Amino acid sequence: MQRHFVQELEALKLRLIKMGSLAEEAIAGAIKALLEHRGDIAERVMAQDPQINSLEVEIDDAVVDLLALQQPVAADLRFIVAALKINTAVERIGDHAVNIAESARQYAHGTEIPMHPDIPRMAEIAKKMLRNVIDGFIHKEPSLCRAVLANDDEIDDLNKKILKDLVVMIRQNPAVLDQALELMRVSRNLERVADLATNIAEDVIFMAEAHVVKHHHDQKS
Repeated sequence: MQRHFVQELEALKLRLIKMGSLAEEAIAGAIKALLEHRGDIAERVMAQDPQINSLEVEIDDAVVDLLALQQPVAADLRFIVAALKINTAVERIGDHAVNIAESARQYAHGTEIPMHPDIPRMAEIAKKMLRNVIDGFIHKEPSLCRAVLANDDEIDDLNKKILKDLVVMIRQNPAVLDQALELMRVSRNLERVADLATNIAEDVIFMAEAHVVKHHHDQKS
């Protein structure tokens, strides 16, 4: 029975790693579609979202079975609880990737306005945050996740600056409204990806150290 339990925990971990990798690829693809005006990549990101959704259901079912049948305790219980929360967060990251891909497709169809210079920077930080939380989860390395917590405020500041700048652009030239709104949507979705990466970081730290940092870490107000 114990050997079977260990195998089920490992299978759960592998599903989460796969799902995280798919979400990471989706975010990278959506940003590439935006910056390179690649509608084909945007379509591919949207087409792959059902795979992430399917994994979410599989992971939910596996977690319910483990909790109901194995009665885990201590570190195993922390891992399973964290897995459930991470599963939800990663599925939502996949949804935000789809939103960005949709905006990329719309942005490419309009009368082009310059890409806001902080959007690529914001995207790189968000992708790095997601990469770090996935690596932190795989290797049970809380230090990678603490680095993610430190990036959250920077993302928030960039989002506010981008939105403010785009509002000014719209006031100066109402003809750019549609494309500016798509860039605002991209910025907001990247900000949400960073928030979700931060949530995962907090869950990984709890899993590894049995230490709750949510709402209490030094980098957040």
